[in-house]
Amino acid sequence: MTGNPAPAPEGAAGTGPEEESEFRKDMGPWANFALGFTYLSPVVSTYTLFATALATGGPPMIWAFVLAGAGQFLVALVFGEIVAQYPIAGGVYPWARRLWGTRWAWMTGWVYMWALLVTITSVAYGAGPYIAILIGFEPTVHTTVLCTVALIIVAVLINYAGTKALSWAAMIGFSAELIGALIVGIYLLATHRAHGLGVIFDTYGTQGDGSYAPVFLAAAIIGFYQYYGFEACGDTAEEVAHPGRVIPKAMRRTIYVGGAAATFTCLSLLLSVTDYRAVIAGEDTDPVVNLLFDAMGETGARLVMAVVLISFLSCTISLQAAAGRLIYSYARDKMIVGHQLLRRFSHARAVPGFALLTAAVIPALIAFGSLVSADALTKIVSFAILGIYGSFQMVVLAALRARLKGWKPAGEFVMGRWGLLVNVGALAYGIFAIINIAWARTPEDPWYDNYIVLLCGGLVVGVGLLYMFTTHHYGRSDAPSGVAIPERRN
Repeated sequence: MTGNPAPAPEGAAGTGPEEESEFRKDMGPWANFALGFTYLSPVVSTYTLFATALATGGPPMIWAFVLAGAGQFLVALVFGEIVAQYPIAGGVYPWARRLWGTRWAWMTGWVYMWALLVTITSVAYGAGPYIAILIGFEPTVHTTVLCTVALIIVAVLINYAGTKALSWAAMIGFSAELIGALIVGIYLLATHRAHGLGVIFDTYGTQGDGSYAPVFLAAAIIGFYQYYGFEACGDTAEEVAHPGRVIPKAMRRTIYVGGAAATFTCLSLLLSVTDYRAVIAGEDTDPVVNLLFDAMGETGARLVMAVVLISFLSCTISLQAAAGRLIYSYARDKMIVGHQLLRRFSHARAVPGFALLTAAVIPALIAFGSLVSADALTKIVSFAILGIYGSFQMVVLAALRARLKGWKPAGEFVMGRWGLLVNVGALAYGIFAIINIAWARTPEDPWYDNYIVLLCGGLVVGVGLLYMFTTHHYGRSDAPSGVAIPERRN
C-alpha cells in the first residue's frame, strides 16, 4: 500500500509547526513503536479484564481479540496516511484540524483529552492491588488511591526528564510486557495447562437459553479495550526523524505485535484456569492472581507482579506523554484557557512541562474522587473507552469527508485505490464498536446505571460544546485548518 506519492500540494505536507518545532528528534523508530506498544499494553488490559470477560462470555471471548484487531487495523491504516502527511505533535487534534476545520478539531481534541486523562487514572488505579500484593499489605480504597497518585507522580517525573528518558522507559516497558506475555505464558502452558484448544469454542452455558451473540459482544469489551495506543506513535511525531515513513510502520507494528502478545497472554491464562464454572458463577473473582500463586508459588507470583507493575507504570507513562503533547498542541494553537502557560516549553529537556503537569494533576484529582464515592471512579472510567473510540472515529469521518471532497493523501505512506474502501471499513467498525460499548445490557438496574456510558459521553460533549461556543478559543489561531480539501487551499 505504500508507493511514490505525487508531490505534496501547497498547504498539505509541510503545513503546521513541524518545521519550527521546539521538540528535538530524540526518539528512534523502535522507541516510537515501544511507546505505542506500552500504551496498548497487552499485559495491563488482558490482566485487568480477563475475569470480567471470562465470567461474561466463557472461553470463546478470546475471539474478541481477532474482531477488534481487524477493525482497529483499518483505523491504523487511515491514521498512517494522515500522520505521514501531517506529522504534528498532538495526534488526533491537529489531524482533524487539517482534514476538516477548527470547530471539528476542537471537539475531537476535547473528547480525546478527557478520555486520555481518565484512562491515565484507570490504569494507575488498576496497579494498586498489584502493588499491595507485591509489598504485602491489604489493599483498601485509601491505599489504592495513594498508590495511584504515587504511580502518576513517578510517571510525570520520567516524562519530564525528556524524550530520551521517555524512549528508555518505553523500551523497558516493552521488555517487561514481552516477559509478562511470553515467558509467563509459556511457563503456564508448560506446567499448569488444564485444557485443550477446543475450549475456545465451548461457551460453558454462558448464553443460557438464548443466542450466544449478545453474550459474546458483551464479553468483547476485552478486545475493544485492547486495541488502542497505536495513535500514541503519532502524538510524538515532532520527536521522530523521518516521521512520514517511521510512524505509519510503528502504528501497524503495534497492532501486529501487541495484538499477538495480548491474544497469547489471554490464551495461556484460559488454558491454565482450572475451574471455568467457578469464575462464571462469581465464586472465583480474581482468577489471574489465584492462578499465578497456584502455578508459581508466592515467590514466583510476586516476581510476576513486579513485571506486571512495570507494565502498568510504562502504560501510564505512555498515556501521560500522549496527553501532555495533545494539551501542548491545543495550547500552541490557543485553543484552550490558560494556553499561555500550557504552551510553555522546557528547552533544556525539550518537553512541554506545564502540559505534562496538567496530565498528572487532573488524573490524580480524579483518583481522589473515588474517596467520595466507591463507584465514582468506575462511573467516570466508563466514559474513557467511549471517548477514545469516539475521537478516533471523528478523525476517520473527517478523513472520509476530505477524501470525498478531493483529498488525495500526499505523504510517504498512501493506500492508493484502497484508501476509500479502508476508510469506509474503519468508520463502519468504529460505529459498531461504539454502539456495542454503549449498549444498555442490564435493564433491571436503575436507568442512570444502565446508560452510564452514554451519560458520561453526553456530559463531556455537552460541556465541550458550551465551552467552545462561549469562549470561541477554536477561532483564535491562524494554524492551518481544512487544508486537505483542495477547494479550501488558497
